[in-house]
Amino acid sequence: MLFISRKTETAPCEVEVSHCFESLHAHVKFLNGAIIHPGDEVLIHGAPVLAPYGEVVRETRTATITRASKLEQVWTRLRGDFGFMELCEFSFSEEVSV
Repeated sequence: MLFISRKTETAPCEVEVSHCFESLHAHVKFLNGAIIHPGDEVLIHGAPVLAPYGEVVRETRTATITRASKLEQVWTRLRGDFGFMELCEFSFSEEVSV
């Protein structure tokens, strides 16, 4: 059952949302040192964090982390590796295609 069981845990986190000309991003930092692995799911509780234009907003929230089973971790890594290889399949040529 170790290969198919999923566990959940809660963690305090800081959500940072930037809506500036220089940067448009949203980041989550876990305050208890939790690390997210391939296949894990994170749910941040509370209302959406909205930043007015030109501002950076930081809020402390609680997150629920659903850990992927070992089988899901392997599957996610394999899918990611094959997806990356698709991106690498390109070539350069001097010919102009019409």
